Amino acid sequence: MARLELIPTDEEREIRAAVRGICDSFPEDYSRRKHAEGEPPTELWDALADKGYLGVNVPEEWGGGGLGMAGLAAVGEEISGAGKSLLLIVVSPAIVGSILARHGTDEQKETWLRGIAAGTAKVAFAITEPDAGTNSHNLATSLERRDGRLLLNGQKTYISGVEHADAVLVVARSRLPGGELGLPSLCLVDVDAPGFTRDAIPMPYLGPDKQWTLFFDDVELEEERLIGGEGGGLGPVFDGLNPERIMGAAIACGAGRRALEKAAAYANERAVWGAPIGTHQGIAHPLAEAKVDLELARLMMQKAAALYDAGAPGAGEASNMAKYAAAEAAIECVDRAIQTHGGNGFALEYGLSDMWWGVRLTRTAPVSREMILNYVAEHSLGLPKSY
Repeated sequence: MARLELIPTDEEREIRAAVRGICDSFPEDYSRRKHAEGEPPTELWDALADKGYLGVNVPEEWGGGGLGMAGLAAVGEEISGAGKSLLLIVVSPAIVGSILARHGTDEQKETWLRGIAAGTAKVAFAITEPDAGTNSHNLATSLERRDGRLLLNGQKTYISGVEHADAVLVVARSRLPGGELGLPSLCLVDVDAPGFTRDAIPMPYLGPDKQWTLFFDDVELEEERLIGGEGGGLGPVFDGLNPERIMGAAIACGAGRRALEKAAAYANERAVWGAPIGTHQGIAHPLAEAKVDLELARLMMQKAAALYDAGAPGAGEASNMAKYAAAEAAIECVDRAIQTHGGNGFALEYGLSDMWWGVRLTRTAPVSREMILNYVAEHSLGLPKSY
């Protein structure tokens, strides 16, 4: 039975405090520095992995913490709340770890899941394509048998954190004997596999995590690199997308909290006309409204994690709603924090302008607000499908 604990347990408080402590031990501008250096946030990843915090969702029998998505969401929220960026946590333990835990063979779990739980194996996830967008039914990346070999061909775009990963879990469609494309297959591809190349996509946000376009040209795979077998990826992929939405919501909530903390501190300290600017309702009320919206989003995020961990009905609905609500709340929080700071809100010194593109991205990725509204209209309200 799914249960949503409204009062954090001692274990959750300890995890949050420890994660925050590790993140705060790195410089305030760590993410911006790594961006300028063109390097992934390896030191932060390793520091969190060494303490076991990047695999808290993975079952204990495979080396994880056994705390499910509720545990990993708490970790992700604290990382973001500390002003640090680790997009690969959304992908490697949340998406790939969840898929492997539910659908991997024992051999695949031994090879990959243990490493993901320890943070020593990092696996990116590739589903988006230039000509498919949010319509995954139009995926054209193919997996075919030719001359006794299993070959992967195609292109993916806007794939996160590949520069920090050991492998990529690629969603492809099996090519049938007649040439048409069939059901999805999930393929584990090493980043240095022959025929696998990538190009970075320039992005405006000042974070260390990069976005990539990936190219697969006759990349040869072994059978054991297919999760769920050939053509068996449809069910498994959905067991990875709900955790992706939950983690997207958690990261957005962390960013929103950070923005409001900065805004409240500034509104208490900045005095104009003889009183702190937070005295004025024109400053206080917008921040208070943003706080209400943020807490509502956090509650839905926690509900989504509880439903997913219990395997209960409604996890998909709650995960989509959580991602939608958290994205909108985070954008509101950062925007109002910038406005509270006036001109200082745009200065890098205050750390808010760094946050803008990151939270704005959450309205579009990993799934757009419009597609979430389509989902809710159809599945929650029973309205006709609009696409």
